[in-house]
Amino acid sequence: MFEKEVYIARRMALLERLKGEEGIALFVGNVDAPAQYKDNCYKWRQDSNWLYFFGIDEPRFAATIDLETGEETLYADDFDIDDIIWMGPMPTVRSLAESSGVANTAPYDAIGAALKGRKVHFLPASRYYNMIKIASLLGLDPFEVTSAGKIGCAKASAPLVRAVIALRLVKEEREIALIDAACDLGVAMHTRARRGIVPGRIEQDIVGDMESIALAKGWGVSFPTILTQHGEIFHCHSHEMAVEPGRLMVIDAGVESNEHYASDFTRTYPTSGRFTQMQRDIYQTVYECNELAFSMIRPGVAYRDVHLATVAHMLDNLQQLGLVKGSVDAMVADGIGGLFMPHGLGHNMGMDVHDMEDLGENLVGYDADQIRSPQLGLGSLRMARRLVPGNVITDEPGIYFIPDLISQWKREGTDMGCVNYTKLESYFDFGGIRLEDDVLVTADGARRLGAQRLPIAPDDVEAAMKQDRKL
Repeated sequence: MFEKEVYIARRMALLERLKGEEGIALFVGNVDAPAQYKDNCYKWRQDSNWLYFFGIDEPRFAATIDLETGEETLYADDFDIDDIIWMGPMPTVRSLAESSGVANTAPYDAIGAALKGRKVHFLPASRYYNMIKIASLLGLDPFEVTSAGKIGCAKASAPLVRAVIALRLVKEEREIALIDAACDLGVAMHTRARRGIVPGRIEQDIVGDMESIALAKGWGVSFPTILTQHGEIFHCHSHEMAVEPGRLMVIDAGVESNEHYASDFTRTYPTSGRFTQMQRDIYQTVYECNELAFSMIRPGVAYRDVHLATVAHMLDNLQQLGLVKGSVDAMVADGIGGLFMPHGLGHNMGMDVHDMEDLGENLVGYDADQIRSPQLGLGSLRMARRLVPGNVITDEPGIYFIPDLISQWKREGTDMGCVNYTKLESYFDFGGIRLEDDVLVTADGARRLGAQRLPIAPDDVEAAMKQDRKL
């Protein structure tokens, strides 16, 4: 936990943003989630919004903030002797409340009485227990209190959701320091993985080796590791293949620190240590897109415009390779880039690797006057907002050759005559390339997070892999 003054200040800032609202704000922390039976649980992880405002990293806590009086109450039960036998001496609820700067405490089951007859503001629940708990307290269906993905939750409090997003989107200096540290661990993890890319080695062996750093130095990985020679599959978590010469290995992985802040990097490596000319041509384009995006990041710039600029550069390069034809501006407008990059340029990052998306992607990633595009690619952009200092975002362009998608576009004429399908056939076994950095928006521009950057320029990647094989 931070010092209690941090949590007090955050809750005061929340109250200020909710000035004039009636009722009470309800926060429900996570509980242990059984994997098979109640005493064999999934790894403990507290709710991020709870951690942000209260910091208490223990299960079965809740809290209320009276928006009219400012009174705060923490709800939890002290551990009994049965708990202590299994877990040892534990802090009291009163001591934990004091560490968070909350004056009042009450038993966990007293929450219902505190809410009775009041207008209740709550955030969308992402876990099933919290869904059921909030729904039972408020007389709602559980599925009325969970986020509906991009659009958010209709029953949740819009003023509370907007206030929380506004606060958490701008990272404090203490948070930035922890994200930097998580990125340093992420660099170490990726370096270990890169050194393990040896033909014949099983992917799972590399994953186990690299993830040992996340477990030894942090809470663990910030999301399930993607390490695959099928880079055209975005979320490929299968690791049973042996490393084959001449392929491309996409590694998308991050560390969550012990303080619960995330890193998220992606690099793509030639498994033989050197790129083929075809691989280098595509890799160079993705590298240039990554650099272009970073050069554009500064306060006031809409990240949607950065996405579109990188797509334009990508299509221009692909046109020079003979894969597409036509006006670049027209191809961007018509969404042709989605064939090659069906995802967005990046997302917010912080305590969650996709920060706050449980509150609704559009609410987190879009300004009030922005409308999400229906196009493939642009429509998957999770962060489109005008940037402000303190935003932490990812810069992750990619190019992928997805045979089923290419075949569908050809069959349906989606490309409007812009795609050279004959030439694309030679890329059907290419895979994909993605290059991702974590970026902080500063007062006058941006900086990449972490003390050092993983090798990314094609010559530097080959040089690093050559050195790795001498070790």
